Amino acid sequence: MKRLAAVLFAVSLATPALAARMDDRTRDFVASNLLAIFYHEFGHALIDIMKLPIFGQEEDAADVLSAVLIHELYEEETAVRIAYATAYGFLGDANLRMQEGVDVAYWDVHGPDLQRYYTFVCLFYGANPDERNDIATELELPEPRQETCEEEFQLASDSWGPVIQELVDNGAGRSMRFLADHRVGIFGKFSADVIGEEVTTMNGDMSLPKRLLVRVEACGTVNAFYDPKSREIIMCTEFAEYLADIAPN
Repeated sequence: MKRLAAVLFAVSLATPALAARMDDRTRDFVASNLLAIFYHEFGHALIDIMKLPIFGQEEDAADVLSAVLIHELYEEETAVRIAYATAYGFLGDANLRMQEGVDVAYWDVHGPDLQRYYTFVCLFYGANPDERNDIATELELPEPRQETCEEEFQLASDSWGPVIQELVDNGAGRSMRFLADHRVGIFGKFSADVIGEEVTTMNGDMSLPKRLLVRVEACGTVNAFYDPKSREIIMCTEFAEYLADIAPN
């Protein structure tokens, strides 16, 4: 199930207009974060569709699944690249809010950006600490937290692992349907390429017990969300442009 393909497949699909807006590293950053966000929303979908028990905040559980999938789905080199980009995505969110003077919304269902950053780094490091010590060091994960990361990932794997294995055991299928509005500009096309390819790949690996629609469309805001009423994941095209703006130099 491990994937050899790098996230930079999206670069080969880039139009001249997109190439003028983003260099290769920025496109890789955006694609990696779109995947991590999609896996997060996929977690919400699984919680709803499979009626999974959640002991704690659902947003935290969805973040955990994203980290688990990045580790489980990809070969090491690609997984590390996606993880670095995802971590810097959380930092980019935090830095932008700080620059704009936005207070931390402790009342929100999502945890603070920096807390999500450290938890993600910890889980990814803890999944393979022997080979990822440089990651913990470079991303400045404090040593007291490093000591618990292997145990934290094992707990995450024990929780989400059987759920993912059940989907894999169901065999390949077409339980996820993908729709995209390609008329929404270069970032919409880019988002559709990344997410559409991922949906196709996941359909080849697993089947859900119920149909799930995945759509890429303009929302008028930077967002991605799962709608339980219609059983669909919405990836807003505005997210890709936002990610391009916060990409590290």
